[in-house]
Amino acid sequence: MAIVVPKVTLNNCDDDLSIPIVGMGTSSSPPVDPETIIEAIKVGYRHFDTASLYMTEQPLGEAIAEALRLGLIKSRDELYITSKLWCTSADKDLVMPAIKKSLRNLQLEYLDMYLIHWPIKLSEEAQFPAQKEHIFPLDIKSVWEAMEECKNLGLTKGIGVSNFTCKNLEELLSIARIPPAVNQVELNPLWRQKKLREFCKEKGIHVTAYSPLGSFKTSWGDNRILECDVLQEIAKAKGKTAAQISLRWLYEQGVSMVAKSFNKERMKQNLEIFDWSLTQEESNKISQLPQRKGLKVASAFGPHDWLLDLDAEN
Repeated sequence: MAIVVPKVTLNNCDDDLSIPIVGMGTSSSPPVDPETIIEAIKVGYRHFDTASLYMTEQPLGEAIAEALRLGLIKSRDELYITSKLWCTSADKDLVMPAIKKSLRNLQLEYLDMYLIHWPIKLSEEAQFPAQKEHIFPLDIKSVWEAMEECKNLGLTKGIGVSNFTCKNLEELLSIARIPPAVNQVELNPLWRQKKLREFCKEKGIHVTAYSPLGSFKTSWGDNRILECDVLQEIAKAKGKTAAQISLRWLYEQGVSMVAKSFNKERMKQNLEIFDWSLTQEESNKISQLPQRKGLKVASAFGPHDWLLDLDAEN
């Protein structure tokens, strides 16, 4: 029987949109296959996080169509689908074509959430790391106006951002007619982002955590969450896994999260975090863990001064 995942209602969205607390991330190489996503739906996942960059929109769309055919879900409305605008399309005239392409890939009429992936604009010619002439700060005003148009046209129920700092959000909020509903950022017990979380809470922006388990087996992630002695000790005492301790801690901070495991048993374990809690002592131990960001902007995109400033703002 599928696990029922609690939801949180978002601000500034259509139809009192609610986001499931735990979703499934689909960024992987090679791209995740439809069969894995169908298994996740069977377990209880209802939020699937994709992006044009990930090359997983198409398999996710195939999985949704198959899940409907099999009767695993009664309608598409049971799912919450996030996709993201990649940096090469972060231009006012390219946003609409980009979301329409994502919808075609997904075989959907609308998204639940469409996010600006980074506060960065890349030229089509950009390679990684990007040369200075191919990478620019995002023109937030014009791109956000195009995002607002996507929502007004019903192509997405909500719009938001990813990897935005407090400074980025302040600039966006100063010009937005529709404020962002979500800021999806790297967040876990070893990168707690307290200042950003407090800022977002004050402004009514919901925070979704990516890399809640450290993004092990990616080009930039590692196993420091799952191998953390403190998390392992707490897990052992409670009869849980270190992954479950990390996810439960995030839940108790009032954020949602996209966890990535394609192993059926671990998929299920990652949803089994709602009928128990951490003690105050356990939470205090986690709050004292040393901090280290996993994904550095300048490492991914190039060591340019304004990108180093972006890293420093986090």
